[in-house]
Amino acid sequence: MRTPVETESGLLRGIPGRNPAVTVFRGVPYAAPPVGELRWRAPQPPAPWAGVREAVHFGPMCPQSPQDAAAAGIDLPQSEDCLHLNVWTPANSASEKLPVLVWIYGGGFRGGTGANPRFDGEHLAGKGIVVVTFNYRLGVFGFLATPELSAESGHHASGNYGLLDDIAALKWVQRNISAFGGDPGRVTVAGQSAGAGSVNFLAMSPLARGLFHRAIAQSHTRHPGDPELRYLATSYRTLADAEQAGERFVRAHGGGSLAELRELPWRKLIDGHAGLDEAVETGSPAKPPLFRPVVDGWVIPHGYADTYALGEQNDVAYLTGNNLDESGAVPAETFEDYRQAKGLRPGAPPVHVTLDAYVRAAHEKFGPMAEEFLMLYPATNDDEAAAASATAVRDNSRVSTFLWGTEWTRHATKPVYTYFWTHASPAHSDGVRRASHSSEIDYVFGNLDRDRAQWTDEDREVAEKMSSYWANFVIAGDPNGPGLAEWPAYSPDVPAVMEVGAGFGPVPLTEAGRTGFWQRFFRTQKEW
Repeated sequence: MRTPVETESGLLRGIPGRNPAVTVFRGVPYAAPPVGELRWRAPQPPAPWAGVREAVHFGPMCPQSPQDAAAAGIDLPQSEDCLHLNVWTPANSASEKLPVLVWIYGGGFRGGTGANPRFDGEHLAGKGIVVVTFNYRLGVFGFLATPELSAESGHHASGNYGLLDDIAALKWVQRNISAFGGDPGRVTVAGQSAGAGSVNFLAMSPLARGLFHRAIAQSHTRHPGDPELRYLATSYRTLADAEQAGERFVRAHGGGSLAELRELPWRKLIDGHAGLDEAVETGSPAKPPLFRPVVDGWVIPHGYADTYALGEQNDVAYLTGNNLDESGAVPAETFEDYRQAKGLRPGAPPVHVTLDAYVRAAHEKFGPMAEEFLMLYPATNDDEAAAASATAVRDNSRVSTFLWGTEWTRHATKPVYTYFWTHASPAHSDGVRRASHSSEIDYVFGNLDRDRAQWTDEDREVAEKMSSYWANFVIAGDPNGPGLAEWPAYSPDVPAVMEVGAGFGPVPLTEAGRTGFWQRFFRTQKEW
């Protein structure tokens, strides 16, 4: 498009993408730097600038540990002055009114950046979409809660600064995206892992109502009774628990007043390891990360179960699903490697690859229903146990998302589409192809970078189909389109899910008898 573009803060000049029909704008401030007195406050408007701002370079990453920064996929500096976004637009003028995709990265609410090359929006923009990625505050900067922070907020709430950044970015889109040829009346918010968790929380937040019209949550949309919710990227804290944990963190980092904490260099508040929330009972050794969203009565008024029961979610079209090799399910070629692995990362599921571990885990998780579980998923040796565990994990995720759909659609009117990703990717695989957690991202964005893996013609064909489904949903709220296998909308009366990847078409949720087991088990659990 012709630049410069006029935004509320000033003029921006973008640059042509690899495809010259797409213009890219990088490092655009959508909020003021959250530093000094603005640390641990809701984001404020960005300062205007004079002249033309050259939107050529990505902004810095938000503060995070070196390990998380290394996983971000790009070498960028870190700074609290990180609330920037990036825009890819195929529009030739501001009058085009193209649909908009706003992408939220994952990383356990502790790492990541919107500049990750996996999220490069050029391919999707080539399908007639304006793509936006952005940074949001992470870890202690995004999710610290204390009684003092709650008292000063004016809402008796604290701990959701990262989600408030999401909302500020969406508000920026509403006010400015038309200048890039985008339509503020057709905005889809999407994300994977913690990004999907953010999408789910935004879908429950009254502060985000009207800011987006469609939602895509890639991994971990679950039924409120599924104990997996408690440690995956969909986990949340109560305000009281978050404030107590925040007070402990402050004491461990020198205590002091809020004014003193706001004066500390950010590096003094970044721990070299990610903290676990040991207080959460998950039915397994898995624990969520310490810093994560908070049901605070303001940004998130209620948890999942109460929100759905009251019908207070934002009524948006939804596309959501899970992956074959995630949540503790792993391919057979990796069983022996996992038998040698030790330790769990925050938010990471346990992987059961020996018979003893599998049986112990079944009794810990299912209690009086353990024997029924072991009859449905039998095993007599280590390899059988590893395979049975993987099958059970996959059934759990498919059934849980299906039952979530029943709760969601009880009070929502827009269509829902669910999927199960099954294509084994050569990336992030240590030599073993797998449909692992986050592996679908490369295909959705159409970014099969030859420097990252040995992609095949089959991979490229799958990527074209995946990116087309996602683009269709962003454009029209329906993933279906010419040349694609029919993707039925969700129905609580049809226990099926759309397979995407290794095949394309509806498949049953589980074998006969297993769906009922999971449904009964979820009823025995405290709903979140």
